Amino acid sequence: MPSDSHWPRFHRAHQVRQALDAWSRRGFLAISAAGAMGFSPARDADPFAALRLRWRELMLGSGYDASAEPYAAVLRRTGELARTHRATMRPAPASLWPDAPFDPPAGITQSYARLHVMAQAYTQPGTGLTGDTGLAADVLAGLDHLHDRVYHPGTTPYGNWWEWQIGSPRLLLDTLTLLHDEAGPARRARHLDAVGHFVPDTVLRDYTGTSTGANRVDLCRVVALRGVLGADPARTALARDALSPVFPHVTRGDGLYADGSFVQHTWVAYSGTYGQVLLDGLGRLFALLRGSGWDVTDPARQLIHDSVENAYAPLIHNGLVMDSVSGRAISRGLQRADPRRLPQSDHQRGHALIAAVALLGEGASAAERTRWHALIKGWAERDTGTPLRTDPQFGVAELARVAAVLDAPAPAAPAPAGHRLFAAMDRAVHRRPGWVANISMASDRIAHYENGNGENPRGWHTGAGMLCWWGATTGQNQYADDFWPTVDPYRLPGITVSAKRLADNEGGGWGEPKPAARWVGGVGDGEFAIVGQHLRGLGSTLEARKAWLCADDAVVCLGAGITARDGTPVETVLDTRNLGERGAPLLTVDGEPQPRDTGWSRSYERAHWVHLEGHGGYVLPGGAPLTASRETRTGSWRDINSGGSPDRLTRRYLTLGHLHGTDPADASYVHLLMPGAGPRALAARAADPHWLTVVDNSRDRQAVCLPSLGLTAAAFWAPGAAGELAVTAPAAVLIRVRGRTATLHLSEPPRTGVPLDLTWSRPIRRVTAQDPSVRVLSTGEALRLRIAPGTAGAAHRCRVTLW
Repeated sequence: MPSDSHWPRFHRAHQVRQALDAWSRRGFLAISAAGAMGFSPARDADPFAALRLRWRELMLGSGYDASAEPYAAVLRRTGELARTHRATMRPAPASLWPDAPFDPPAGITQSYARLHVMAQAYTQPGTGLTGDTGLAADVLAGLDHLHDRVYHPGTTPYGNWWEWQIGSPRLLLDTLTLLHDEAGPARRARHLDAVGHFVPDTVLRDYTGTSTGANRVDLCRVVALRGVLGADPARTALARDALSPVFPHVTRGDGLYADGSFVQHTWVAYSGTYGQVLLDGLGRLFALLRGSGWDVTDPARQLIHDSVENAYAPLIHNGLVMDSVSGRAISRGLQRADPRRLPQSDHQRGHALIAAVALLGEGASAAERTRWHALIKGWAERDTGTPLRTDPQFGVAELARVAAVLDAPAPAAPAPAGHRLFAAMDRAVHRRPGWVANISMASDRIAHYENGNGENPRGWHTGAGMLCWWGATTGQNQYADDFWPTVDPYRLPGITVSAKRLADNEGGGWGEPKPAARWVGGVGDGEFAIVGQHLRGLGSTLEARKAWLCADDAVVCLGAGITARDGTPVETVLDTRNLGERGAPLLTVDGEPQPRDTGWSRSYERAHWVHLEGHGGYVLPGGAPLTASRETRTGSWRDINSGGSPDRLTRRYLTLGHLHGTDPADASYVHLLMPGAGPRALAARAADPHWLTVVDNSRDRQAVCLPSLGLTAAAFWAPGAAGELAVTAPAAVLIRVRGRTATLHLSEPPRTGVPLDLTWSRPIRRVTAQDPSVRVLSTGEALRLRIAPGTAGAAHRCRVTLW
């Protein structure tokens, strides 16, 4: 406890402490137990009291043994952190803690966060501070100081709007819930009025601006809690009703799309962070209001339940959520202001998303809950990082909720296989037995990258065809092991890139940098797919056509029309692998072992296959030039995030590349990525001239055949013909032949809605099935199809019998 000399304007603290001393320990524990028992707001005499206790339970958890691990350790840490916050609190006119000034307003949110930790230590068992009335008095005095000095109706907001409307009020309301009776009606009213000043009911009037998607859910949470704590039926109903615009699928801007995409900030793929906030926030509000007079009964909420398997699960691999859908959050890593020094990563974000699924599952149907629990158990069993059951980011409520799922008798779901194309956010996920790959692209709909608030200033090329991949049991920490602060941002895996130097935050912030490219997308059959990207470089003249045939044991990577006029070299990065602090796996090129020395590099005039021990390999059909290098790179999270730790980190990297030269004109490449493949498989594939046929790889079209799989795939960048296929407009085509049956899948990724005719020069006996949007023009010696105008942006299918 700070000395009185450090407590100006805290003359009320002693009075508060005296009043709280009258609050017996027996009475305190009775309320704590009541919060853990669960209440039915519909049956209790005071529905708002019941809702407060419900919210308290959601925060503090129930059904766990506070003396057992991991709960006991979490509760002890909460107490230790609360003691630290209490001892270092130094109220001053412009701060509550010296290291958290009120300007910028992130310091206000940070101060409320610390007070919330102190309130948790007071209300939870096992913290060593349970029921400590002096601690409660200090929390209330801290709330009063924030109110008197900055967070009150007389203040005009400055800086980041989020701090005023979401970050600070959310923590303030949670703390008032925990100390509801201790705060008393007058104090509660003052703080609720302050929240109403910064978050007026009008923020929910229109679904636009900053009141959309995940932000809308957070704003509804603030208004709902203000309604509950203020016993205001109309405001509580307003918050519930204002959730409804979040539920339906959108076709542009923020929200969930029918194909499973989730976009926030208009142009950013954001399932992993803002999408998690949306899912978690809705799970909490659904649980809070369930069974009350304000239950969320809008039938469209089912779309949120559907999103678990349609939108989120495909992006989770063995407990991690892919970085391509986490926006600027990939730059956070270790934050300087985090007293627990918990690193943020794809695994940490994945676990948070899984916990949100577990929470939402409590109100799901029995069938949904069974499927979701099986998914969670499967992810947890295959997770080789920090166990989900003991993740230190979780409080006891989340740990208890996750444990209940993991301890249930239901079997774990196996790792899935298949392909998902998220066309609305320019992402693709390809899953095969033993590995998974993720492609990240950009278009005039989806940004190259997002930066803002001092975060991710060098994420420039994360949308330039970045291809990340993981094995079933290997490479799980490939991008979690301090990858982002140490990797060369000009040599991200899979990208085609100009070496032209870019400024931090190049192109503007908040998803503003977008290429003038329409053809980004593809088509698939659920197992295999053809994906393409018309690449336009950020801040450069680079232009290229990139395509990927996502097949059985490989991803066929194609590039063509690679052109630039910046006077700088251009390169396609086959891969950049993070080898960790001391890793030196053996690299083999065409059967010849290469040196393991850091700093080694070599150019090969004609390489055919490459194997990296413990990772997998690459095949260059027919042989092609290749560069390989090992390097040690050092950086800090502070380099890519203004709030990051300045600690210097060092990681080793192996990078493989195609050099296209300075100012290339129509350069091209072909290679295969084969995750997990061994030297024998790679050598055999390189020696097999029949496995892959490259029909065309030019600026106007890229087409390949895999006869052993019966696959023909093409990305047509312009009308024209490639082999047996011809189209009248830009299109993506995938044909799969099985015996005498062929299924054609096609789409028009530019989404212009123009008529699209396709001709396949194969004798066709008859058409056996077709989508309503597909019109068969002729069969016989060739098949001619037409996609109805206005529908060509979607995927279409036709099944035929061959002669």
